[in-house]
Amino acid sequence: MLTLQKGTRINNYLLEERLGAGAFGEVWRARHHVLDETVAIKVPTQPDYVRHLQREGVVVHALRHPNIVRAIDLDPYADPPYLVMEYVPGASLRRAIEHHRASFPVAAAVTILRGVLRALTVAHGHGVVHRDLKPENVLLAHALDGLASIDENAVKVTDFGLGRVGSAATESMLQSGSFFAEDGRGISGTLAYMSPEQRENQPVDARSDLYSCGILLFEMLTGERPQGTETPSLLRPGVPKPLDEVFRRAYTRLDRRYASAEQMLEAVSAVRPETVSVTGPADRHELGGAGGERACPRCARAVRAGDQYCIHCGVQLAAVVPRCGECGGYVQVSDRYCIFCGTKLRLVV
Repeated sequence: MLTLQKGTRINNYLLEERLGAGAFGEVWRARHHVLDETVAIKVPTQPDYVRHLQREGVVVHALRHPNIVRAIDLDPYADPPYLVMEYVPGASLRRAIEHHRASFPVAAAVTILRGVLRALTVAHGHGVVHRDLKPENVLLAHALDGLASIDENAVKVTDFGLGRVGSAATESMLQSGSFFAEDGRGISGTLAYMSPEQRENQPVDARSDLYSCGILLFEMLTGERPQGTETPSLLRPGVPKPLDEVFRRAYTRLDRRYASAEQMLEAVSAVRPETVSVTGPADRHELGGAGGERACPRCARAVRAGDQYCIHCGVQLAAVVPRCGECGGYVQVSDRYCIFCGTKLRLVV
């Protein structure tokens, strides 16, 4: 295949700067030689990657949304084959996290997560599960300083190369410059964001992306990935308690996660970082009607009778929240074994 360098012309585009490179291909910033339009171009350097490039282009082209990086053009039969994508000026969420560390603006974390969840709502509605959601794949068209004023539409999710591919292929070239092979080599940077079912090669659905969203939220708020049973507010005092509950409902076993990106987006949208403060236990308010539901004492929305926190506003519903006596994780009274450490429960309240 053609050796890529600055000034190389691919169809109507002149390559200007290499953005990323890996075992399977390269990503370049390029400019249309007539229209003066700046784009990002993915070019495979290995013939075996061409079919995956084509699959990615087809998947992304169907996902039209302000929070998803657009696919502009695709020619898998050209020499070299290429995929033209929307170019997003700015930085990745990874760079933003490294820039701010533990002082990442809480309001920005909420806005960015909302943008990501809006993108996932559209993708999941098309039957596409991202399967590789991490800070490198979230692009921010905004300056890193003054991030608290970022708008949702400045948040762009990229690299849906694994979407709709399923377990038949786990090979993808990312705009961020990270690459992964079918045999798993070089995948260590992604494993940290995979859901347990994905790591165990079990069937995945849209909820796997929500697990990754929980990790993104934790990392934005604390500057590090979650370990054990810590919640964001334990590492960073002042984080609104509702965000702890959003994290818990995402970073948990499959059957306890949010049912959809829409549901998680609704919970995140109810958080107001500038006004929410730490709240104490709340009395139970029973809600008349079937299904054992009741009304949240703060927002008056329906919650399940066994919920310990409101999934909408995050207020604590139970007078006492039980924890595992071994690892300290928050569990349900009805649990026999801890979902975090697996030991038989010896509850501490």
